[in-house]
Formats: sequence, structure tokens, C-alpha cells
Amino acid sequence: MKLLLILLLCLLGLNLAKNYAQSNNTFAVQAKTENGIVEGSYDVGENLSMYFGIPFAKPPVGELRWKAPQPLSDWSGIKGTKHFGPRSVQSNVFGDMRFRSDGISEDCLYLNIWTPTNRTTKNLPVLVYFYGGGFVAGDGSEPRYDGASMAKKGMVTVTVNYRLNIFGFFAHPELSAESPYKASGNYGLMDQAAALQWVYSNIAAFGGDPKKITIAGESAGSISVCAQMVSPLARDLIAGAIGESGAGIKPTLAPVPLHEAEQEGLEFATKAGYPTLAQLRSLSTKDVYDIYQESQRFGFPTVVDGYFYPKTVPEIFDAGEQAKVPLLLGWNSAEIPGMAFMQGLPYTEEAYLKKVKETYPNDHAQVLKLYPYGSKEVIELSATALASDRFIVYSTWKWFDLHRKNSDQPVYRYLYSKLRPPLKDVEMADALAGGTVRKSEVTAAEPKPVGAPHACEIEYCMGNLHLMTERAWQPEDFEVSKTMQQYFANFILTGNPNGQDLPEWPSAQADDQTPPVMIIDVVSKSIDAKDDTRYQFLDRSYGN
Repeated sequence: MKLLLILLLCLLGLNLAKNYAQSNNTFAVQAKTENGIVEGSYDVGENLSMYFGIPFAKPPVGELRWKAPQPLSDWSGIKGTKHFGPRSVQSNVFGDMRFRSDGISEDCLYLNIWTPTNRTTKNLPVLVYFYGGGFVAGDGSEPRYDGASMAKKGMVTVTVNYRLNIFGFFAHPELSAESPYKASGNYGLMDQAAALQWVYSNIAAFGGDPKKITIAGESAGSISVCAQMVSPLARDLIAGAIGESGAGIKPTLAPVPLHEAEQEGLEFATKAGYPTLAQLRSLSTKDVYDIYQESQRFGFPTVVDGYFYPKTVPEIFDAGEQAKVPLLLGWNSAEIPGMAFMQGLPYTEEAYLKKVKETYPNDHAQVLKLYPYGSKEVIELSATALASDRFIVYSTWKWFDLHRKNSDQPVYRYLYSKLRPPLKDVEMADALAGGTVRKSEVTAAEPKPVGAPHACEIEYCMGNLHLMTERAWQPEDFEVSKTMQQYFANFILTGNPNGQDLPEWPSAQADDQTPPVMIIDVVSKSIDAKDDTRYQFLDRSYGN
């Protein structure tokens, strides 16, 4: 017994030492929100106050599973907010995601704040960042989204959790019937809107100005920014928007009609053996997760529900009903490899012509002019462009085009082109959509990139290369990050990316056929757009 007691005391001492090591540069700070007092940490080295895991809605569990987020209840005493809250239930979809969150749970509606405020600071601009991950994965605790570097630029930075996959986007006829707005789905998007409302109502307590909220995000996070711009639940809460590769416009995760989403959800539930809502709600988190995983599906669609999405995104922009705010957006030079279009066929003239004619039987001649063929190198570039445009570039361009033509606010467009350095771990390889994979799990070597792939710009624009230790960063990477982060920071602070001796970045005019594009690379510069005829063709093809 004595030996056991000594062992326990030693373990306790180790834990105390560990906790002390983690907090020996901070002391407690408090802020008063509408629902109660939260206590975070002030880091004397960073000169920042940090509040992690602040709840912004009731936990969506039990009877609140598959319901719109509900307002928080007040609490007494002091709520500790020094650790990231749990992330939404998800599997390990993308190999490049690293989490600092407190596990996984349906109870996941938390946000995180980094603020440079002191006793007298107030009315700072605010950045609210939505993570990407295809609406099936991701979390506000990921190091690449860390808000400290941005906060040091003179703003309050917020990252937001939201429900994902079946927990965040499942529609069902019974769910619609019980809802006060007679629709279902879109819970993850409504979580984001609820977080924005919380920020609007509470951010002054953290030194922020509710009238200066800029929302930003990448991939599904960028689609989310576009969605919040058009939703009546959020569009009046924001002062600016930043989109990195993605908009909810066909063919990129565009919302579908409610009846279609309901039918898809009903068929899913019936096939799983739980056709009624009561049966589904009675299931444990693990059971819901299991039936979703067993289906091998990639999420559920967003929905034109008449509530969050009154109409499709193009319809709302065409009616001029979106948030009339400055917009900065763009995409990467090689979002997805050409093999995504070739589907295993080689980069030969015969194979490329075959795929183009299969995909565009009536328009292949025009497509071949826009995406030409020739040498293997030319075909790879064209296949990469075509795959990237169809994947996410066109939808982002359409968002750009809609806002500049239906708003008097400035719109700034970029093309991120910096090739990223290799992974340090020689056993790991880059994968599609910006992720990574262990080499032993792939059957063929990933081709050498011909441009900047999807998601690679996040740690650059957020100033977080130093937190992403997987790659062999070079001095030029930090220079590119310095440039891109300053552009973004200027935009958040003033609504204009220009300043600090950066290359001039002109805004785009509504009728300009070759609008300016800021090429962000080792040498950044503005050029006239060269490829908009491609997007105009795809616009006609998709009928948006």
C-alpha cells in the first residue's frame, strides 16, 4: 500500500509539472458575456488573451439532435475556457488534419477567441474563420487556423465549430414536420449563423467591434462564407467576406431542393433499418456514426430550405439580396491533379481526347480550344485546369462574378501559386484535396505538382507556418506568408488589402472582361485575367 501511495504521488507530481509547464507563461483573465463570466488565459509572451471552448449554443444532443441551434442558458459562477472544446463527430477523412480539441462529441458547439486587448482597447475589427473539410471533417482547434498570428495584426480572431456529416446536414420528412420553419438539414450552416450572432452580441467584451466582423474560410469554409453572405440569418451581421476556394454553386456542394434532401435522408434511414425519427433519435452517437460510416457516403447535401437558404445562391445574388460588403476571394493554381479528370488514363493525346469527348459530347471542340492538347506536359496542365475548374474554381469564379455585378462594393481576386515544400516524413505523401496519406496506403505515386494544390494556402494566409511542422519550410515560404497574411489583415482591418508597401491590388469592375488578378507567389503581382473564357463556358454548361 505504501509503495502504491508513493507511485500515485509521483504520478500526481508529474501531472502537476506538466500542467505548470503548459501554463507557466499565463495568468487567468475574465470576460463577461450575456450568459455569464468566462475565464481564459493571458499569455505574457504572446501579449494575447485567449479563450478556448466558449459555448455559443446549447449542446445539440438528445432531443436537440437534428434541430436548429438553441440559445444558451445562463450560468452562475465562472466558466473555465482555457482548453479547446470537443470537435464534431467525424472520422479521419483527411490526413493533414491535426486537432487540439478535447475529443469528439455531439456536444461540439464551441468557439475560440484570441484578442490583443488591454484595459482600454475596444472596437477592434473581428475575423471569424470557418474551417474546411467538405462538411464532413475539420475543427476550429487545428493549428493552421490558430488565431494568435492574426490577432497580433490588431484584430480579434475567432474560430468556430459546427456540426458535420450526418449530424450537421441530415434532412428527413419527420424532421421538417416538427420544425417551426417546416424544413430540415443545414444544421451546420445554422450553427455558423448562431456563432455569428453570438459574436455580434458578445465580442465587445473581448475588445471587438460587432460592426466590423469579417468572415473567412477555405473550401467548405469558403462555401460557408458564401452561404452566410446570402442567408437572412447572417447577412446583416457581417462587414466583409474572404473566400478561399469554394462557393455553394453548382457543381460544388450546391444546395438541393428540400424534397430531394428529405427523400435522400428517408432512403438512407430506411436502408439502415431506422425509418422513423424516434428510432433515429434513440440511437447512441456511436450507432449513428456507425450507420453513416457503413453507408460509405460523403456527407449529405445542403438544402434550399426556405429558411437558411431562401433560394439558390445565384438567385439571391441576381436579386441583389446578399450582404453588400467588400469581398476578397480566389483559388489555387492547381486545386486538384489532372488525374482526377483522366481517371487513371495516361496523359496522352488519345486518352485526353477520349475523356473530353465523353464528358462534353456536344461541346468537345470548344473545350479543346479552352483546354488544349499537345505534348504530355501540355495535356497534364490542361487536364489539371479542367479538373480544378470543375472541382471548385468555376464555382468560386461565379461567386466573384455575381458579387461584382450585383453590388457596389469592391471585389478583390487572387490566384495563389506558390509551390509548397515536401513533407519531412518520407513515409508520407500528398493526396487529393490537400490531404496527406501514408505511402504504403497508395498504389501509385502522386505526380509532381504543377501548381499550388487545394488547401495549401491556409497556413500562409493565417501566418501559421511555424505551427505546421510537417513540411520543410524555406525562407521564401515565410516571405510569401508575410505578403499574403498582410493582404488579408489589411482587408479585415480596412476593407482594402492594399498598404504596407505591398504590390498594388486593384479591385475588379463589374464589366471588365479581363479583371485584375493578384498572383500570390514568391514575386506577387497583379495581372489581367487570362482564363475567364473557360469559366464563361462552364457557366453556360452548368446553367447557373
